[in-house]
Amino acid sequence: MGPPGAGKGTQASALSELCGIPHVASGDLLRAVVRDKSALGIEAQGFMDRGELVPDGLVIKLIDKRLDSADARKGFILDGFPRAVSQAQALAAMLERRGIAIDQAVAIIVPDEEIVRRISGRRTCSKCGAMYHVAFEPPKQSGVCDKCGGELYQREDDEEDTVRNRLKVYDATTRPVLDYYRGESLLAEVEGIGRPEDVEERILNVLDGLMPARARVRAAKHK
Repeated sequence: MGPPGAGKGTQASALSELCGIPHVASGDLLRAVVRDKSALGIEAQGFMDRGELVPDGLVIKLIDKRLDSADARKGFILDGFPRAVSQAQALAAMLERRGIAIDQAVAIIVPDEEIVRRISGRRTCSKCGAMYHVAFEPPKQSGVCDKCGGELYQREDDEEDTVRNRLKVYDATTRPVLDYYRGESLLAEVEGIGRPEDVEERILNVLDGLMPARARVRAAKHK
């Protein structure tokens, strides 16, 4: 868990590889239905372009279907869901039906201004979709993709005004989810500033007892 741009996807992918369980990202599921240009996808795109949360019913349906997949039977890492207390309650109900429960909720904490800097500097290739950042990972030639020569552009949901609106939505809707899991004694908070590998080690340390042996050894080296 964490605000947009906190590094949830990067960290969830790393944990997925270490644990051998799928990384289930609500954003990926939503982008897939948008690419399909289904009625649900078109509806979802409007909310996403405005930096608003997609309605609960659509997101919950997508997550519930994904958790029925065979690769999720041994466990999974959720990224970007739940984003509201109502979604957290729906998640608890869908997990109860499966006879399982959440082991840990991890919140990556990053100041708002750092989030704005991270997201508003992103640039995307119009041809191949490669991602760059004007400060952290700039292309060799400004505005041109290193991989295919395509034009780089700033997505609407990466514009500063949209990012700040997304942070307002996060404060109003998603921060209460941290209190929800804190009340369930499931919340661990880690600092999200620094290199991705440093943040990863902080997460491994708080998940020490839940990780497979190879990950516990990796975390122990950095304690």
